[in-house]
Amino acid sequence: MALNEPAESHHSVQEAQRVLDVVARHPAGITDAELGRLLGLRVRRLTTLLRMLRREGYVLRLPDGAYAVGDAFTRLTAADGREQALREKLQRTLDRLRQDVGAAVYLSRYVDGEVSVTQYAAGPEAPAVNEWVDFRSAAHASAVGKSLLRQLDGDGRRDHLSRHRMPRLTSRTITSERLLLSHLEAQPPTSPVLDIQEYAVGTVCAAVPLSTGGRVNSLALSMPVSQAHRLRVAADRLHREAAPVLLSMSIAS
Repeated sequence: MALNEPAESHHSVQEAQRVLDVVARHPAGITDAELGRLLGLRVRRLTTLLRMLRREGYVLRLPDGAYAVGDAFTRLTAADGREQALREKLQRTLDRLRQDVGAAVYLSRYVDGEVSVTQYAAGPEAPAVNEWVDFRSAAHASAVGKSLLRQLDGDGRRDHLSRHRMPRLTSRTITSERLLLSHLEAQPPTSPVLDIQEYAVGTVCAAVPLSTGGRVNSLALSMPVSQAHRLRVAADRLHREAAPVLLSMSIAS
């Protein structure tokens, strides 16, 4: 059972979806002035939303200045090929995030009681973490796992831990169920979860929650410990940039 979502990102997604709903009802196009009037949004806020929606390909600006739905929106709402379209769209977004935050980026889900990393973006200057222990068995130690567990209710967390041992992967790994549950409960629901060499020596990670439509998801990053001084800034940026990922999943759901 999911608890909380990043309030700011979730609110932005709700507003963006409202904009898209109105634009979709006007196939010939609608002006920003009409959008603002119909939605009751301030000019500055609407401009920010439209800029994001144009960048993501969900709306396009017609020669007369009006706005209409874009190809990305059409593909994500089509009857056929929606799943593949979503995967391709998310991958492009992850690739951009990798460049923006200067770290490997991961998208994960908690499905059927297990942690699953569904997509990631990495490169020579942003190497992926070495999965030396299956992430499904390391939720207690990884930022990805802890972020997903944080979004479950107490029963869900305890159920997961009852099915998975908590081995010590590094000297920093929490191996006490009581202590881990206490840390998860104390973690502010919208703040990034950190992993400071708890999963793997030489690697630091951060993850933010991305629940949508009853699904528990997480967006995470990893970087070498030599760059640990950048972790919190990168995590905050990842959090701010989570809205496009959440929006893509919401449109396709």
